[in-house]
Amino acid sequence: MGSVVVVGSQWGDEGKGKIVDWLSERAEVIVRFQGGHNAGHTLVIDGVTYKLSLLPSGVVRPNKVSVIGNGVVLDPQALLSEIETVRAKGVEISPKTLKVAENVPLILSVHRELDQLREAASGAGAIGTTGRGIGPAYEDKVGRRAIRLSDLLDEASLALRIERLLAHHNALRVGFGAEPIAAATIAEELEAARPILAYADATYRILREARREGRNILFEGAQGSMLDIDHGTYPFVTSSNTVGGQAAAGSGVGPSSLGRILGITKAYTTRVGNGPFPTEQANAIGERMGERGAEFGTVTGRKRRCGWFDAVMVRQAVETGGIDGLALTKLDVLDGFDELKICVAYRLNGETLDRLPADGASQMNVEPVYETVSGWKRSTRGARSWGELPAEAVKYVRHVEELVGAPVAMLSTSPERIDTILVDDPFRI
Repeated sequence: MGSVVVVGSQWGDEGKGKIVDWLSERAEVIVRFQGGHNAGHTLVIDGVTYKLSLLPSGVVRPNKVSVIGNGVVLDPQALLSEIETVRAKGVEISPKTLKVAENVPLILSVHRELDQLREAASGAGAIGTTGRGIGPAYEDKVGRRAIRLSDLLDEASLALRIERLLAHHNALRVGFGAEPIAAATIAEELEAARPILAYADATYRILREARREGRNILFEGAQGSMLDIDHGTYPFVTSSNTVGGQAAAGSGVGPSSLGRILGITKAYTTRVGNGPFPTEQANAIGERMGERGAEFGTVTGRKRRCGWFDAVMVRQAVETGGIDGLALTKLDVLDGFDELKICVAYRLNGETLDRLPADGASQMNVEPVYETVSGWKRSTRGARSWGELPAEAVKYVRHVEELVGAPVAMLSTSPERIDTILVDDPFRI
């Protein structure tokens, strides 16, 4: 049996969709274990493009079991809409192929609206959230006032749960100058969510049986390690843990069942929204990377900020997330540069640092210390073996391995799934 956890090692948007799709062809069970519909994967299979936010990537492939784990926060409207969109492209989705954790917390209109009210009131201090209610939903989960999918089965106490939820939210809404929301509105939303109960299950038991049967399991993370609520560039982070260890808690399996942890890593660096970005190139270099890499968010369409590869940050993600192999993506975007820079340290107040400091002020003020390496003129796009790569590109990859402390297990040279150089089988234990 093999289990693989896929996480991003930067600020998300590392190209997980292609790698996850490549791996999901070999996996039999694919699990989403954190986040919500604020993250997206784009898959292209047989010329058909699928944009997924909540559904695990394996859902578009036959004979796979897709699991939405308890670590996810679930917007019922978003899930039902996504199911219908995927079905319209000829994909069969049924309670046999899609399983949703019965204890998953739900995102409702009060969460989306609170998210947007906060961002609007924050002005220049806005975090840059997607406004989809992810953070408020996680707050309610931790505050023990969330409504979970299984609560829809207990109609007798559902009204009390709605009352408890609104006692908190309506006080906040009044503080923001918004009208209180009626209990009947939430009750109507929950009634509309009932079709999801057909997919509800004790998903931890499904995963236990899959492990006993020796089936390959792929744990699919969203976003990136530097958006982790604990280990990321706080407060410009998401509201969940995005590192590999969350795969256990967010799906109901033991840590020893996780197997290999694969860090998806872009050959340069991008970020969406606000927050520190030491290697950002707000210039022609960054524009060139963005244009060649088509750097626009799958979910939001927002333009991504671009910059040089930050080895300090990725090494930190490797250390905090237990990453033992990299899938290096978008190498072809760097084709044609005369020289490339890699951040190997930071400088702050005259001191050289080998890690990103925890406090926000220091994160915003660190200056990157660069190594300059030779670029390459020959195209790497579509390469499927080491022999097809320019010598300078191979040197770049090897130097990245050395600097971040993890080997490259897979190398991607275009958005096409077949344009992948496999160095080490991630499912091999």
